[in-house]
Amino acid sequence: MTVSPRRNRPRRDENANLDADRVRQGVASVQQWTDGAWQVRGIGAGASVKTYRCPGCDQEIRPGVAHLVAWPADGLGDLTDRRHWHSGCWRARERRGPAVQRGRGTPRY
Repeated sequence: MTVSPRRNRPRRDENANLDADRVRQGVASVQQWTDGAWQVRGIGAGASVKTYRCPGCDQEIRPGVAHLVAWPADGLGDLTDRRHWHSGCWRARERRGPAVQRGRGTPRY
């Protein structure tokens, strides 16, 4: 007679009540900054499928790169107010000045 080993952990419910959108997109949080309150949601590398331009460094955020999305928390905006940021650029945005766009031939004064 063969005896099966004892199960030490309870079985997981196969039909757990998980919201697929929240699992894929993350949960938004409200952050207070000097320029107001912002809804911020982290985007994992697996959920990042498009190329975006970070407003903090003016560089591309390529597909497969984890980043975050921020939009005003006042409820007055719409989808066009969302901006995709590198996580480090978002944290450092108050320490940086505005990005100056220059042409190659423009002198730097």
